[in-house]
Amino acid sequence: MNDFITIAIPKGRILEESVALFKKIGIDCDELLGSSRKLIFENPEQKMRYMIVRATDVPTYVEYGSADLGIVGKDTLLEQGKDLYEPLDLKFGYCRMMVAEPVGLAEKDDPSRWANIRIATKYPNITEKYFSSRGIQVEIIKLYGSIELAPLVGLSERIVDLVSTGETLKQNGLVEVETIAEITTRLVVNRASLKTKHERIIGIIEGLERFL
Repeated sequence: MNDFITIAIPKGRILEESVALFKKIGIDCDELLGSSRKLIFENPEQKMRYMIVRATDVPTYVEYGSADLGIVGKDTLLEQGKDLYEPLDLKFGYCRMMVAEPVGLAEKDDPSRWANIRIATKYPNITEKYFSSRGIQVEIIKLYGSIELAPLVGLSERIVDLVSTGETLKQNGLVEVETIAEITTRLVVNRASLKTKHERIIGIIEGLERFL
């Protein structure tokens, strides 16, 4: 089984777009889109194995070599800082990592004058790094969901979160005030696998690159 290439992929939209992209280079993994609750799928003919994992776990499986390749959002990579080779921007799953605050605060706020602020976020490492690079002291409150709620109930003044259309912010009376990063989906590779399975992995990378 050591000659198999194992890919860690999260469920949802990333999975659907990944399957479509792999199909373009002759890798058939349509089975992953079925209703099965299996977490590992194998294609013995193509010597491919697929692991369905949580998006936040993809870098860990790849870093430790349980998967040779992984598909994951840049936000997760920035937050976790794993030692991975990141050869390709797959150019789907686009969104922005933003600082947002209530409309009423934004009307009189000047981000250039921020000195000591409180932020609620799912991304404490990205947030800390961003504000420390600007010399701004930040108190970070880590949340796991519904980040937009924090300013509405006085838990924090502002939030750092991913924004796609901005509709959720708008419905909760928040506006974007600064962009921290633009986020897309990336292909990551285990560094040892790149050496031991070099020919096959480079073949996959170069094949995908032709369609990006």
